[in-house]
Amino acid sequence: MTLLIHASQLITLAGKPRRGGDMNDLKIIEDGAVLYRDGFIVETGDTEALREKYPDEPVIHALHQVVMPGFVDPHTHLLWAGDRAAEFEMRLQGKSYLEIQAAGGGIVSTVKQTRKALAESDLFTATRIRADRMFKHGTTTVEVKTGYGLDTISEIQMLQQIVSLDEELPVDIISTFMPAHAFPPEFEDNTEGYIDLIINEMLPLLEEKIGHGNGIPVDKTRLFFDVFCEKGAFTLDQTRRLFKAASQMGLQLKIHADEFKNLGGVRLAVEMSAASADHLMHTSDEEISLIGRSNTVAVALPCTTFGLAEKQYMPARKFIDANAIVALATDCNPGTAWNESMQFVIALACRYMKMTVAEAICASTLNAAAAIRCDDRVGSIEPGKQADMIILSAADYRHLGYRFGTNLVQTIIKKGKEHPAA
Repeated sequence: MTLLIHASQLITLAGKPRRGGDMNDLKIIEDGAVLYRDGFIVETGDTEALREKYPDEPVIHALHQVVMPGFVDPHTHLLWAGDRAAEFEMRLQGKSYLEIQAAGGGIVSTVKQTRKALAESDLFTATRIRADRMFKHGTTTVEVKTGYGLDTISEIQMLQQIVSLDEELPVDIISTFMPAHAFPPEFEDNTEGYIDLIINEMLPLLEEKIGHGNGIPVDKTRLFFDVFCEKGAFTLDQTRRLFKAASQMGLQLKIHADEFKNLGGVRLAVEMSAASADHLMHTSDEEISLIGRSNTVAVALPCTTFGLAEKQYMPARKFIDANAIVALATDCNPGTAWNESMQFVIALACRYMKMTVAEAICASTLNAAAAIRCDDRVGSIEPGKQADMIILSAADYRHLGYRFGTNLVQTIIKKGKEHPAA
């Protein structure tokens, strides 16, 4: 066993995912201590009490700095090749995301580069570097989507690489199958044909291949299916049909909704008990109320708005006031949000979404874990959960929102093993 002692503030976030005013309750233990063994939390308390109870255990001194759960990033497109720096310059010249997409840029541009990298076996290394950067910034669990292949073989290969990354890296990776990210060029004039391909070819092949001993060693109940339900992408009716097919297969559901236009995606997500609905910059008041009465997590992606230099962030205060479970994520992707740091997400959420630092921390840990349905094992520091913790080079948790542009994580403890951030 190991005893971590003298945390200036031990943020435990013990209990269930938070709603409303409870998001400010971080369950802080002053001069806190954590006992962990074999990668799991055994006990928490104040340092004096635990040192007296366990006088012979090896000690790690937190040096009167904040100790908190590792960040959970529940929405990323981390697996890609190439870049879209030229599109960034186009946006600086006044072109919108949809205009760039109509001109052949956007997701389809990354699809071309990713397919080429898959064929040449160059994709894994670039993604590994990004995942390592996330880990060093304190993210101990991250969701990663396919969606830059957009044909059957490429999408399956992407999922295989995501699972391989999870096996190789210290960060836990949650897999999402997302062929419904965009329509590939070869189906530009036959969108219904692509829907049929996903339902009748991709999903059956996926079901055949997933499972230990079948080629992709991932538990089906831990695998998500996501759809980009948006103007210029998948319609509400197409999303519903895809959701039904994935749900019948036993996959968990997620949705990109209301990034540019409200199509009713949140209502569909709640109706079909999706794990989360993400983006939500243009969600109606009626649907905000609806998600607030559900267990579907509302995931905000402030880096996307920032990256597009737009003004409309997800109205977090409305969602919190409606009692929704609100989470934060990086949306790390090559087009709109190439950012691996949840610390920067917190800084944006405090400034532009008017969240308190405590709310933003809750949304980046326990509530974020709920968005990928792993809050039973990560997201808080309490007995029985994984010993996934970070030590900050700050004595007060509010520095996470107060400061930005630097890495405040000094040490990462993942499943009980120490890793330096530098």
